[in-house]
This record gives sequence, structure tokens and C-alpha cells, in this order.
Amino acid sequence: MTPFVVRIMGVAIIAALLVPGGAAFAQKSKLGKPDTGAGTTTAARKYLEGDWTLQSFEVFPPGKEGMRLDGSGVLAYDKFGNLRMELRPTPPSLDVLRQAGVEIPDSGIVSTQGRVTVDLQNHTLSYVLEGKEPGTGPLALNRKRYWQVQGDLLTLTTKDDAGKPVSVGIWKKRA
Repeated sequence: MTPFVVRIMGVAIIAALLVPGGAAFAQKSKLGKPDTGAGTTTAARKYLEGDWTLQSFEVFPPGKEGMRLDGSGVLAYDKFGNLRMELRPTPPSLDVLRQAGVEIPDSGIVSTQGRVTVDLQNHTLSYVLEGKEPGTGPLALNRKRYWQVQGDLLTLTTKDDAGKPVSVGIWKKRA
């Protein structure tokens, strides 16, 4: 896995992959009323399970205003906590990612897969890095992704060391 793929995986759940705290499971979803007991983590995993389509993605390069990226993306999360993500930014959006310090593969397609854990109390997703390098920079996999759910939308935010967003991705659940 290239360093770029490792970094962008963090973007995913842009990912992500992929959000500031919020009323995530306090709202009704297709799963109905959220579980507030011991099964809450299971309820979160169940909600995240399935396929998601990228609606929007914004990066915040150091010292610059937020920049919206164009392109497409898919995110798939299974019942075992496995995540697969693929982003296909347009050529101008690839330049924005490069300006933000992200290495881009020659194909221009950003894809990755791995396991994530869900922390309901802190509204974060963390990558399980068994034998993988987390990468460096603002989108490194060792950075937690903050999530928020509103209806069928999942927002994933990656923050820098000062707590400021470096990326925000909004994903819509496929029916």
C-alpha cells in the first residue's frame, strides 16, 4: 500500500470514511430507535454496514481556505468492521490533494481497505493497523475520524493536532 493510499484512507471515512460529534444515533434511521444499552456498538456497526456514495469532499490545506474536490467515491463497510474505499478525483482535484500534502498514485485513483473500530461515546472511527504503516501528514491513518449521522448521510471529518478539520467527506447510504 502506497503512503498516499494510507493517508487518503484517513480521508475517506473521508472518510472519512469516514465527523464532529453530534446526534449520530440519537436520530431515527432506517434501523429505527437507537440502542442505548450494551448493544450500542453493534447498532452503530449495523447502521454503517452497507454501501455509501460520496456526496462531497472538502480539504483544508494548511494556511488556505477549504477546497471542495470534484469526482466520485464509494465506501463499503461490512458487518465485521472491514472498510473498503475508492475515490476518483478529477485532475484539478488531484492537484488540490497534492497541495494538501497527499501523495497521489499514478492511476489517480485512491483506494484502500482495512478494519475500523467504532467509538460511540467519542463519535470516532479508528483504523486497526495490523502490519500497516499509518503514513504521515494530515490524513494519516493514525488520526481518528469523527463521524456524524443525519438521516441517510454520514459525515466523516479528519482533524489536525490542533483540532481543526483537514478534511470533511459526506457520504450517502445506498438503498
